[in-house]
Amino acid sequence: MTKSKQPGVKPARVVAVEIVAQLLQSEGSLASLLPAAIEPLAPENKRLVQELCYGCCRWHSYLEAVLQLLLTKPLKKKDSDIKALLLLGLYQLEYTRIADHAAINESVNITRTLKKVWASKLVNGVLRRYQREKSTLLDTVAASSNEALFAHPKWLIDAIGDAWPVEMPSIMDANNQHPPFTLRVNQRKVTRDDYLSQLAREDIAATPTPHSHYGITLAKGCPVTALPGFSEGWCSVQDEAAQLSAGLLDLQPGMTVLDACCAPGGKTCHIAETQPGLKKLVALDVERRRLPRVVENLTRLKLEATVVCGDAGSPQSWWEGEPFDRILVDAPCSATGIIRRQPDIKLLRRPEHIAQLVQQQERILQQLWPLLAVGGRLLYATCSILPAENTGVIEQFLRVTTDAKHEPIIGSWGIEQPCGRQLLPTLNGHDGFYYACLSKHSGI
Repeated sequence: MTKSKQPGVKPARVVAVEIVAQLLQSEGSLASLLPAAIEPLAPENKRLVQELCYGCCRWHSYLEAVLQLLLTKPLKKKDSDIKALLLLGLYQLEYTRIADHAAINESVNITRTLKKVWASKLVNGVLRRYQREKSTLLDTVAASSNEALFAHPKWLIDAIGDAWPVEMPSIMDANNQHPPFTLRVNQRKVTRDDYLSQLAREDIAATPTPHSHYGITLAKGCPVTALPGFSEGWCSVQDEAAQLSAGLLDLQPGMTVLDACCAPGGKTCHIAETQPGLKKLVALDVERRRLPRVVENLTRLKLEATVVCGDAGSPQSWWEGEPFDRILVDAPCSATGIIRRQPDIKLLRRPEHIAQLVQQQERILQQLWPLLAVGGRLLYATCSILPAENTGVIEQFLRVTTDAKHEPIIGSWGIEQPCGRQLLPTLNGHDGFYYACLSKHSGI
C-alpha cells in the first residue's frame, strides 16, 4: 500500500515521517504541509498519510509518554525524523488495523530510506518491545501523568481545567475523537426535510442538528461528490456551531455586510444564502493563498460577494469608506474548540501564544469598530474555548469603547458568559465556539 509505482514518488509512510518530523520541530502545520506533500500520491496513499499524521498528532502526548518508557536514552534533536518514525510506528500498532508485522517491518525499512541505517535496530527493538509489553506499558503510562491520560499537553489541560473544571473530562474526550461530518443545507435550493429525504433515498444515514435549522449530521463521512446535489450547490460541509453565525447577524435586505477573516468562506456563503437581498457583501482575508477557496465556494453555490485581500487590523488599506450595517469578526484564535479537526494544535500551540492572540483580537476589534454604522451590529466569533480570548476580549473592549453595547444572546445552545455564549465541543455534536453580539449607538 505504501509503495508507489510511480518513479520518484515517495512511499506514503516516508511522507508521513517527514511531515511529523517537521511538526515536532514546529516547522509548519498539517494545513500547510499536507496538501503539497500528498499531491503526487495515489488516493489510497493520500488517505494513509492523512490517517497517520492526524492520528499521531491526536495521540501525541500519549505516544510520547510510551516512547519515553521504551527509550534507554533520549534521541538527539537532529534525529527528529527517527522520533517521528517511532511515534508513527507506535500509532500504527495501537490505533490502526495495520498488521503488526507490516507496521514494524515498514518502519525498520524506512531507516534506510532516511539514510540512518544505525537506527534500524533501535526502531525494531522499540516497536517489538511495545508489542510484547503492551499491557504493562499502557497501565504504567495511564497512571504516570494527565498528559498521557488525556492525550493533551499539560498547559492545555491546566487551561481547560481552570476554565471548565466540571466539563474538562468530556472536552478532552471530544477532542480525541474524529469530528462528525456535518452539512449546511442551502435553503435557497432545498429544504432540510427534503434533503434528508433525498439522503435516505441514497441510503445515506443522517439526522438534523439540534441547534442549527440548516444542519444535518451524517452517520459516517463520505466524499462530497457522493452527496446528492453537491455540485449544484444544495449543501456545504460546515460544523453546526459555525452555522449559527448567520442567524445571529439578523440580516435584512439592503444591508452592507463585512465578513472579516473570512477564509475558507463557509460563513460568507451562509450569509449570502440567508439574505439574498443584501446591498453588498465583502469577504475579507489577509492570506491571499486562501482566497481562491472562498471564490470556489461562492462559484459552486452561485453566490456573489466582493472578495478582498486585506488585514482586518489595518482597514485603511482596503476600506472604501462606506459603513457596514453588519460585521462578522471571525477572529484569529487558539482554535482550542476544534482540536479534533486540527490535532496538530496539541503540538504547535504554546501558552504564550494566547496573550499574543488576545492582542491581535483586541486590535482587530478596535480597528473594525469605526467601520460599523450607528445602529449596526458586530458579531465577534472564535473557535476557542478559552475565556481570555472570548468574554475577556469583549469585556475589555466594552470598558474602552463608549458607543458599544453588549447584546445578550438568548438561545438553547451553549453556556451564558459575562458577555456572549460559549459552545463546548461535544461527542458526535458541534465544535467548540464562542459568539458575542455588540451594537453601536450614537454615544450621546
